[in-house]
Amino acid sequence: MNKSELIKALAEKKNLHVDDATKIVGAFFDSIKDALVAGDRVEVRGFGSFKVKDYNGYTGRNPKTGTVVQVQSKRLPFFRPGKELKEFIND
Repeated sequence: MNKSELIKALAEKKNLHVDDATKIVGAFFDSIKDALVAGDRVEVRGFGSFKVKDYNGYTGRNPKTGTVVQVQSKRLPFFRPGKELKEFIND
């Protein structure tokens, strides 16, 4: 399911106009992104949690040419599924 399919499903399930569903989904994702940028952890009970992990730089290799490259440190989003979501998927 992609974002437009999610918007369509929300509009149909809650009897909303597609424009209203688009605003709701956009606000939801924007809120998560803003919290992660601010360094906060986002937890949706029963679904999972999002946080940002910091990774240090390291020396790596270009797999195509074999040349040594320096990989810079970075921050990446990380999702951990909640217990209820895991149980729902495995039932």
